[in-house]
Amino acid sequence: MPETNFDGIVGPTHNYAGLSPGNVASTSNQGAIARPRDAALQGLAKAAALARLGLVQGWIPPQERPHIPTLNALGFTGSEEVVIASAAREAPHLLARASSASAMWTANAATVTPSKDSGDGRVHMTVANLRTMPHRSIEAPQTARTLRAIFHSERHFAIHDALANLNASGAPSPWGDEGAANHTRFTASSNNGGEVSGVHLFVFGAQASGAGRRPSRYPARQTLEAGQAIAALHGIPNERCIHAQQHPAAIDHGVFHNDVISVGNGSFYLVHELALLDQDRVLDDLAAMVGPNFQALVVPESEVSVADAVRTYLFNSQLITLPDGVMALILPVESEGHPGIARLVQQMVSSDACPVKSVIYLNVRESMRNGGGPACLRLRVPLTPEEVSAVAPGCLWTPAGHVALESWVRRHYREELSPKDLADPQLLRESRSALDELTDLLGVGSIYDFQHA
Repeated sequence: MPETNFDGIVGPTHNYAGLSPGNVASTSNQGAIARPRDAALQGLAKAAALARLGLVQGWIPPQERPHIPTLNALGFTGSEEVVIASAAREAPHLLARASSASAMWTANAATVTPSKDSGDGRVHMTVANLRTMPHRSIEAPQTARTLRAIFHSERHFAIHDALANLNASGAPSPWGDEGAANHTRFTASSNNGGEVSGVHLFVFGAQASGAGRRPSRYPARQTLEAGQAIAALHGIPNERCIHAQQHPAAIDHGVFHNDVISVGNGSFYLVHELALLDQDRVLDDLAAMVGPNFQALVVPESEVSVADAVRTYLFNSQLITLPDGVMALILPVESEGHPGIARLVQQMVSSDACPVKSVIYLNVRESMRNGGGPACLRLRVPLTPEEVSAVAPGCLWTPAGHVALESWVRRHYREELSPKDLADPQLLRESRSALDELTDLLGVGSIYDFQHA
C-alpha cells in the first residue's frame, strides 16, 4: 500500500507548560518561551519535504484551545474572559491543560488498521483516549469529529470512538490507549511479490489487571487490554497480532511511547536492545509471522544509550518507503553529530542487505523541545488509491495548499508565547479566528464547538 501520512498542524497556542511527566523534553523546557509561528511552519515544511519525495501527504487540523468547555466543567463560570482570568489566577495549571496544543502529535490521535487487514475490508481507526495525561484526555471527542470530517466515506472508513474512560459500573476504566505511537504494522511479500496482510505489533507499558512488571518512576500509558480490544474491534485475526511489553526501565528513562525506542516499516525493524521485555522472543515471533524477509537491526546500548535515544529521538524518526521501493529514514536535526548514530547511519546505507538507503535530517525543533519528533507529528494511514480519492480533498497536500497554509500561519500565529500569555483572552479570539478560516481552507466544515455557538 502507498505510504500515506497525515500530519498534525501545530496549533496557535503551542507553548512549553511541561504537562507531560515521563516526557523529558517537555518537562525540561517548562516555562521557556515558545515560538508558535516557527513551530507551525516547521511542521508544514516537514510535510512538504515528504510530499516532494513522492509520498501521499495529508493534514489534520489543530484543536480549539483554550478549550472553554473544559474550564467550565472544572467549575469556572461566567463570560469567557472571566473564565480565563479566574483560571489564570486560581489554577494556572488547569488553564495550561485547557490550552495545550498537544493534539499536534497525531501519532497519538488514533490506531489505524488498513483495509487489507481489517475484518470488513474498510480502513479502521480507533481514537485514542489518552487517559493518562489530563491535558490530552480532553482531545478524543474533537479528534473523532475531525477524523470523520476528513475520512467521511463510510464505505471506505470506520472511525471508532475512544475506548470508554468509564467501565460498565461507571468506575474509571484502566484501559489506557495512546494510539499509533505504540503500534507498528509490518508487511511481507508473497511468492509473486505482492504484499500480504500485515503483522501488527501492539506494545504496552503495563497490564490494567495489575499483573506483571511496571515502571516505578513514570506512568505506563498504554495497557495490554487496550491493544487487545482495538485488534478485536478492527477485526485483525489473532494470528496476525503480537502483544509485547515495553521495558519498564526504558519508560523510567523517559521512553513514554514505544515510538521513542523503536521504529518499523515493511519487513524492517530498527529497535534499541532495551526496548522490550523478552525482546529476543518477540523478534523471533515477528520473524515467524512476517517471514524470511524480516530484518531487525538491534541498536546496542553501548552505541546509543537509552538516554541518548530520548535526547536525539533517533527512533522517533519516520521510516518511509519511497516510490522506487527503497526506504529512507527521516531524522530530527538533533540526531546529527552523535557518533553512535553516525556509525549506525553509515552501517545502514552501506549495507546491501539493509533496505534503508538514505537518511534525511529535518528541523522540527519547536516540536522536539516539547517532546515530539518527526514520527510524533504524523498519523500513518496506509491507503489504496481509491481510498485516497475518498479523503476530503482539502486535507491532502498540494503545492498551492501548502502556500495557502503558510500564508495562514503567518497571518494568525504569534511569534512568541510563554505560559503566562495563556491568561490573555485575546489569544482565544485569535485562535478561533485562525481555526474558522482553516476549516474553509481544508473544506472540513464546522467541526469546532465555537462554530456552533
